[in-house]
Amino acid sequence: MNTRLSEAIRSSHPALGMFLTCGFPTPADTLELLHAVERGGADFIELGMPFSDPLAEGLPIQRSSARALAAGMTMQETLRIAGDFRSASTLPLLLMGYANPVLRYGISNFFEACRSSGVDGVILPDVPLEESDRFQEAASRHDVNLVYLVSPLTPDDRLRRIDARSEGFVYAVSIAGVTGSELGDAGAIVAYLQHARSVMTRNPLMVGFGIRTRTDVQRYAEGADGCIVGSELIRTIEHLWDHSPELTSTGRLDAVTSFVHDLKSGTDHV
Repeated sequence: MNTRLSEAIRSSHPALGMFLTCGFPTPADTLELLHAVERGGADFIELGMPFSDPLAEGLPIQRSSARALAAGMTMQETLRIAGDFRSASTLPLLLMGYANPVLRYGISNFFEACRSSGVDGVILPDVPLEESDRFQEAASRHDVNLVYLVSPLTPDDRLRRIDARSEGFVYAVSIAGVTGSELGDAGAIVAYLQHARSVMTRNPLMVGFGIRTRTDVQRYAEGADGCIVGSELIRTIEHLWDHSPELTSTGRLDAVTSFVHDLKSGTDHV
């Protein structure tokens, strides 16, 4: 069983995960951005597999995915970049995306390629528990964690079944909405996370969707084992690459590292 991901989360408790779309802002930038995020102190990285219809994503990640596809990003290239990152880093790395490209690639072929590229886990938000057997079997055979999602609407019996099936961690969606949405009542979100963690005892619980700032990280990590930030990193990269012509390439990467470091500091006093 691949335990690098869960061990990283438990040893860093609370942990910080970061999401970056592969091929954004350009395919040539992705590998250096992965290293910049690692230097900032992320405990694991989700590398987004660009897709034309990312149903769970808000506008920032939709834009980043469309931009990556327009630049020619493919599944093969995503796996190559993942492998290049793994050759220089032991930081846990997941791929996050949607079932359609995986089905086109071939489920078994995809998870075999994940293992060969050093990918620790995969998140497929549009694959519900009831339709996950083919994906789960291939993931387990190739020693790749398959991470499932829960939400504030998930009943306790389903929380337990998802906890039993997930490997690495369980992804708690903070709200019943898309990535990058505005968060609602903080107290209600923390209470939901604390309840979910009391029900699910097998895996660490990471919370994402709408978390943007160091204060958010500090607040919501109290109810979970850590936080995941994606849309705000995408917005930051958009601003640095598209609206900061005075910055050098090194300056942009350093700014990304500083952004992640600031978020990570939110876990210091939880």
